[in-house]
Amino acid sequence: MSLRNIAIIAHVDHGKTTLVDQLFRQSGTFRDNQRVEERAMDSNDLEKERGITILAKPTSIEWEGTRINIVDTPGHADFGGEVERILSMVDGVILLVDSSEGAMPQTKFVTGKALALGLRPIVVVNKVDRPDERIQEVLDEVFDLFVSLEATDEQLDFPVLYASGRNGYASEDPQARSGTLTPMFQKIVDHVPAPSADPDGPFKFLVTLLDRDNFLGRVLTGLVFSGSVKTNQAIHALDNDGKIIETGRASKIMSFRGLERVPVDEAKAGDIISLAGLTVATVSNTICDPQVTEPLHAQPIDPPTLSMRFAVNDSPMAGREGTKVTSRMIRDRLAREAESNVAIKVTESADKDSFEVAGRGELQLGVLIETMRREGFELGISRPRVLFRDGETGLEEPYETVVIDVDEEYSGTVVDKMAIRKAELTDMRPSGGNKTRITFSAPSRGLIGYHGEFLSDTRGTGIMNRLFEKYGPHKGKIEGRKNGVLISNGSGEANAYALGPLEERGILMVGVGEALYEGMIIGENAKPDDLEVNPMKSKALTNFRASGKDDAVRLTPPKKLTLEQAIAYIDDDEMVEVTPKSIRLRKRWLDPNERKKQARSKAAA
Repeated sequence: MSLRNIAIIAHVDHGKTTLVDQLFRQSGTFRDNQRVEERAMDSNDLEKERGITILAKPTSIEWEGTRINIVDTPGHADFGGEVERILSMVDGVILLVDSSEGAMPQTKFVTGKALALGLRPIVVVNKVDRPDERIQEVLDEVFDLFVSLEATDEQLDFPVLYASGRNGYASEDPQARSGTLTPMFQKIVDHVPAPSADPDGPFKFLVTLLDRDNFLGRVLTGLVFSGSVKTNQAIHALDNDGKIIETGRASKIMSFRGLERVPVDEAKAGDIISLAGLTVATVSNTICDPQVTEPLHAQPIDPPTLSMRFAVNDSPMAGREGTKVTSRMIRDRLAREAESNVAIKVTESADKDSFEVAGRGELQLGVLIETMRREGFELGISRPRVLFRDGETGLEEPYETVVIDVDEEYSGTVVDKMAIRKAELTDMRPSGGNKTRITFSAPSRGLIGYHGEFLSDTRGTGIMNRLFEKYGPHKGKIEGRKNGVLISNGSGEANAYALGPLEERGILMVGVGEALYEGMIIGENAKPDDLEVNPMKSKALTNFRASGKDDAVRLTPPKKLTLEQAIAYIDDDEMVEVTPKSIRLRKRWLDPNERKKQARSKAAA
């Protein structure tokens, strides 16, 4: 059977996973009466809840005697590490572009990686049935993007299909509004070359994805570059320098068939497979025949730009809601994450009670924290900070390209707010439908915590996309949060009688009956200073009957922050306490005297 390996790449929400659903259906992977969930490739709970792809996942379909291995990739820049690795497994890419939004920042990032590897893309203009489609302009944008990324003449001569992934049709005619995906299958078979693997050489296999199975242990996924492997065959693992990491046997070989991994007795060159049997080998290692001493070259990964401190939860409520609370458990879990996710780096602090976790962005680290809390962990999380480096001209910091689509009436506000954050306006143009597309080059530091404010400023209608651009000169001090916080001055339960008057002081983040402790943040102050308050104060009861009925206290519902909002909201001297059931904001030093002492020493420094 002939073989094709392709990746589907696109910006977030441009329809990759929905298109894969239709490819499954029309290739006969699913039975006609089989009940299949929408976006079948988004397999874990977080992916289903957020509607985004987080992990790159291979799958396979058969069409007229050709097996097509497809890798569905994440569309968000924070998960770019996943995309960079899997491009070495494939021989072609389908670049999916929304017929209205056009080429977005993540499109540029992944396409640049694919073109640099010499892959020839098939461009698919998706969602052609949108009422605000602008197909020709979008195609011009894609061509300009390819030129700016220094594509070769062969890559610039890309085939184009016009499709609707949701309705399951693709055509070479931009006016087509019905049909099937047969033209897409045909284009993949005709345009994407067969794997250029060596079937007669010794067995070589490059690991690009790693996961765990309760029965098989460590499962390594990647492409067989040469030779073949049979079950129980002797193998060894080499690192990038050619050192032998471990030797063992291929206890289980699995190939992809639709959504499932199916055990096979033998895998041949050019196929994407999963392999079990080794206990130490990890991503970017070469698994090969014992006679092989030269490792395969693994793609370098862009470095992380943001870090957070993951600490043991030391609040007065520690251990009440989670089952995994010790530093040893947190260390083991973070070590496992760093092993399978090459875009994350973990370093242990000197006190052994906290860990510096560096990654690509707030969303990537937020997803890791959310995953850990669902597994029963309790953590104390610090404010994100960018990773500086020493450059030729002095201290350098990461910059991001920020593309904002916003209604024209809000564009002035957005430009003003971004200017405060030391962002430089690089492009501004109308994008149809009374919307404006504004592009900035902004230091990552200034963007931490801005997204929530941006949504408020644009009444929830603005769309912001960010992408790491470069390391550039340090921009100096950037103004942080303007408002102070309301801090509980004792422990107990929040009382309606006390919360009523506190509403005049600012916005509350706790409700009646919630357990509080000294140093916990219960709301946002309307003024710039922090304010210690007593939210537990109850009405003093006397023997005297009041002449009128006591007025019932009417409280505004508290402002509850999501995990990402909480992480972006906190200041340098604050933390987020994360448990399986709660997200609480607190001061890093709970004792007010200790806070004053730290503030004095900071001012003196």
